[in-house]
This record gives sequence, C-alpha cells and structure tokens, in this order.
Amino acid sequence: VQLVESGGGLVQAGGSLRVSCTVSGSTSSINAMGWYRQAPGKQRELVASITTDGSSTNYADSVKGRFTISRDNTKNTIYLLLNSPKSEDTAVYYCYADGYYLGSHYRAWGQGTQVTVSS
Repeated sequence: VQLVESGGGLVQAGGSLRVSCTVSGSTSSINAMGWYRQAPGKQRELVASITTDGSSTNYADSVKGRFTISRDNTKNTIYLLLNSPKSEDTAVYYCYADGYYLGSHYRAWGQGTQVTVSS
C-alpha cells in the first residue's frame, strides 16, 4: 500500500484548506484510514480517522467542529477539510492506512504535507 498526500500549503486563519491522500496497491486490505499531524517540537497526534465505508469517523477534540474527514472510494482518496484553521493547526499532516495482509496488521504512512496557518 502506498499513500501520497497533496494539497498542503499556506492558509489564513479562519480560511479553509483541503488536503488529500490517494492510496494505491492492495487497497482491499485496508480497514481504516486517517490523518495524524506533527508540529515542530511536538509528538505526532491523531487528527481524524474514517472507516473503509465511511460510516464511522473520529476526531481529536482540538479539531471537532472545524475539520471534516471524508473519502471517495471511486478515487481511492481520503480528504481532510480544514475549516477555520488556527495557528496551532500548523503542522506536517500525515495520512495513514491500517489493514491486514496475510493475517498480519500493518500501518502504512504517506510522506506528509506541510500546512501552515498564518494569522
């Protein structure tokens, strides 16, 4: 499974930005996908996750009501819409995919995309 993020960049506080993650490879083995982020000097933290069929989503308290995770299975892509971002949302955003292959759990990561929120 390979993950490629796109759509990061500079966004003004209070604006909006959408980042994308396209997956290729053994996509049928994936159970869930989502986004982590890591700001300078801080640990990587879970931002949001979504199940394969999109029926269940989960958000960090810090982004609830502002960020929306979604997916388009026809494009093998998940999205994270950052609405009303704050300066503290500045971080590298990493896409991940969880699944099972030959009976073993795996987690695959993308290379990350930088999101910078200007105030």
